[in-house]
Amino acid sequence: MAIPLLSVLAVVLYLAAAGGLARPLLGGGQPLNKSALGLGGAAVLIHAGILLGVHRGALDLHFFAALSLVACVVSALTLMVNLTRPVAALGVIVFPLSALLLAADSFMAPATVPLAMGWQIKLHVTVALLAFSVLSIAAVLAILLAVQERALRHRHFGPWLRALPPLTLTESLLFRLIGAGFVLLTFTLLTGALFVGDLFGQHLIHKTVLSIIAWLVFGALLFGRWRYGWRGRRAVNLTLVGMGVLLLAFFGTKAVLELILHRTA
Repeated sequence: MAIPLLSVLAVVLYLAAAGGLARPLLGGGQPLNKSALGLGGAAVLIHAGILLGVHRGALDLHFFAALSLVACVVSALTLMVNLTRPVAALGVIVFPLSALLLAADSFMAPATVPLAMGWQIKLHVTVALLAFSVLSIAAVLAILLAVQERALRHRHFGPWLRALPPLTLTESLLFRLIGAGFVLLTFTLLTGALFVGDLFGQHLIHKTVLSIIAWLVFGALLFGRWRYGWRGRRAVNLTLVGMGVLLLAFFGTKAVLELILHRTA
């Protein structure tokens, strides 16, 4: 089957999975979580196959290819989270975004060739990808946490609120993901310091500085949680600030370099 047809199929499956997960959140209907997650799993597998086929089994870090790769990894992690801690609303947000980013890479992006890289840089990039993906899910959970707290404060008890997991479970999962993402981000910075030779020549100085700022934000949040019991709005705000800085580090600088300045990031 041609890549465009596979891309359309994966997009349809992502959207169908999101629709199935959204049913009890919006209308209070019977949950379709198992079927929806099955559709999401099929979409992720097809998405991964497309990435392997289009980008020749290599890590293609050009802008649209990198976004599609991150979307695939985030969707896979969303499925894994739902196996142990059912948070259907994650898929409602993540799967449509994955469909959009896959479609952009398949139908809008120019053809690209993956850059050659040694195993050291591949290790650095893989860890960075995992760190960004885990912290992305944490950011989505932070948004859900903020919405939950606001609804409870104003006593808006709609079907969607009852379908979400308890507030304490969402918060606990949030900090577990931030902890895991912080460890991965630390390893990302360490491997970058060891294996990346010329930050200025490779246009990586802005990315490095922003990544360090994000690392400090998440580190401060984890320390505040451990030492002072930070939670609620403060935890949400710091999570979103850290993720915003990390988004600029990973894709803001890449967008400027590739789409505006037409340089390879």
